Amino acid sequence: MSLSIVVAALWVLAATAVAMLPMRRQYGPGLALLLLAPVLIGWLWIDQGWVVGCAALAGFVSMFRHPLRYFWRKWRGGVEREPVPGGESEEEPR
Repeated sequence: MSLSIVVAALWVLAATAVAMLPMRRQYGPGLALLLLAPVLIGWLWIDQGWVVGCAALAGFVSMFRHPLRYFWRKWRGGVEREPVPGGESEEEPR
């Protein structure tokens, strides 16, 4: 087994452990994992090929969809929205 796969598996275990922390303690480790992920995905892409790289990218986007959406809006200069309590939907109630 290649070193890139072992490191990716350890990253997944670390992300799982961070997800179990209380929200106020997730920010530091979560940011570190968020910044490390593109490097790891690139390493997997080079070592294992584009299929594994695309699968890793899809998993990353799925796990970090809310922070990525927040940063996308911030970079584009959009209005910051408050999180919707009790759900992910941002639509108005009918």
